[in-house]
Amino acid sequence: MRVLKLHATAVKAPLSVTGSDIDFSHRFETSREHGPHTRICLTTPTSKFEHLRVPLHGKHQAINCGLALAMLDKLKASGYEIDSEKATKGLHSVSLAGRMEMICDDPRIMIDAAHNAASIQALIHAIGQNIPYDSMVVIFGCNNDKDVKGMLHKLQYGADKVVFTRSNSAKAMSPEDLAEIYTETCNKMYQTASNLGEALQLAKSAVSKEDLICITGSFYLIGQAKIRFQSDQSIP
Repeated sequence: MRVLKLHATAVKAPLSVTGSDIDFSHRFETSREHGPHTRICLTTPTSKFEHLRVPLHGKHQAINCGLALAMLDKLKASGYEIDSEKATKGLHSVSLAGRMEMICDDPRIMIDAAHNAASIQALIHAIGQNIPYDSMVVIFGCNNDKDVKGMLHKLQYGADKVVFTRSNSAKAMSPEDLAEIYTETCNKMYQTASNLGEALQLAKSAVSKEDLICITGSFYLIGQAKIRFQSDQSIP
């Protein structure tokens, strides 16, 4: 934020921050009709959005939606014609592929494109706030140009067990190298799998109906998972 403020000052651009310069709040709730969801509120001198329902999970997504509304408000204040009702309808039906996306119901399998320490932390928090489960098995793979130690450090606080695997990316780290770094971080259970199919078999054998499988760490890996289940959900 300090860097953004310095640059905004240097180029003489106005900078507004949701939560301080802009009145913004959010809360999480669940209902039979809509399931787990977020409610957001944003108020400015020119706009007022109250308790808008957003079908995205996690504090980070609530903030992203707040930023989107704040941008619409800035455009409105600059003279652009903004239809607030359409904005509200858009948020009600918004979807974000690859972000806490359920791709299978039995067993429950979620994919998320978290690929740095901050997004892994946000994912763990969002799952804890919104998704009921008894135990979570994480299938994890990432590229060698990422903050691997940082991601695995955050991962330990949510994963009950990790299955390390690799995507089809040329930069993908080996499961064995990931496991070695993980053992330096914590003493939690893990297994290694040479590919996603094998990782899914291991994960499925370790979960019950009330458990959750989460595939994360790489866009490449979750892309493979999504294609796999779009083709045939019975594929292991």
